[in-house]
Amino acid sequence: MEIDKIVADLKKERDRLIRAITALVGAGAEAAGRRGRPAAPKPGATRRKRRGGITKEGRKRLSELMKKRWAERRRKGLTKLSK
Repeated sequence: MEIDKIVADLKKERDRLIRAITALVGAGAEAAGRRGRPAAPKPGATRRKRRGGITKEGRKRLSELMKKRWAERRRKGLTKLSK
């Protein structure tokens, strides 16, 4: 039948177009790099990097220094107002 030949020709044309599109997209992806959002990491696949933290003693020292700094600023502010 004539319809079977037309369907076969259309399938061949479809396959040819798919190969052409794949070749063009593949060439574009290699040249431009991957586009879009990065793929989400698999759970448990990545490890978090530890950042340098502050020790308990360091936190206490910093707190004392900041209290001292703010006390000095308050004192300077009060002396300006009283003049």
